[in-house]
Amino acid sequence: MTTYITTKQLAERLGFSAGYIANLKDKYFIEGVHYIRPFGGSIRYVWEEVEAEINRKTKPTSNLIPMTKGGYCYG
Repeated sequence: MTTYITTKQLAERLGFSAGYIANLKDKYFIEGVHYIRPFGGSIRYVWEEVEAEINRKTKPTSNLIPMTKGGYCYG
């Protein structure tokens, strides 16, 4: 079963502010993998995917392009 949570709920689970989560979204989370926008509405995070990303200990895969301000381009 997939668990969809709001930005506020994700912030509470991780102990960060909602604003910080919004910054992470642009750098580390991929739409369609880590979060969705159901019916064009507000963002819902997929908790299991976010949790897997947090626990990942490997370097990003070679098909990612590093960006100057951090994060990666998933081209």
